[in-house]
Amino acid sequence: MNSRIPELLEMLHAMITEAWGLPLGAEKCIIERNKALDLLDEIRGQFPTELAEARNLIAGRAEFINNAKREADNIRRTAEERARKMIDEQEITKTAKSRAHTLLTSAETNTTELRRVANEYVDDTMKRTEDVLTSALTEIRESRLKFRQAARATPAPQPAPAPPPGIHPDDEYEE
Repeated sequence: MNSRIPELLEMLHAMITEAWGLPLGAEKCIIERNKALDLLDEIRGQFPTELAEARNLIAGRAEFINNAKREADNIRRTAEERARKMIDEQEITKTAKSRAHTLLTSAETNTTELRRVANEYVDDTMKRTEDVLTSALTEIRESRLKFRQAARATPAPQPAPAPPPGIHPDDEYEE
């Protein structure tokens, strides 16, 4: 993944560091809003699409499990109907019971396996998303720390220099 997030954050940091300070406002500065918003939009656009995929998977997981349950119920009903039709003849009844049990066991096994695979897939995707978000959060926290350190390191405004000796500040003179 070729992420420009660190570069964009560095550009935003430079923009804030180089911004003009407000008089009597040591912690406040003037930046170009559109440029800052453009950088933030680009940073937002750099976040991986896995976040959206994870949300879709979570939403689709319940539907997937419900479909598997319906399929298992359909298989179970089919097996029960077949077993009822064959109940009159003893040999056929034994065969039907055995087959119904096999189908039910197979359906339950398939449902359990489908659930396990779906859970592993969702968990893996969520883990990868969590790792990406953790990394992005770490970068953001480091950038905030740098911003705070840069703001604290900004020197206080210097008073105007005193006029040369013999010149009174209220005197008017020609240059």
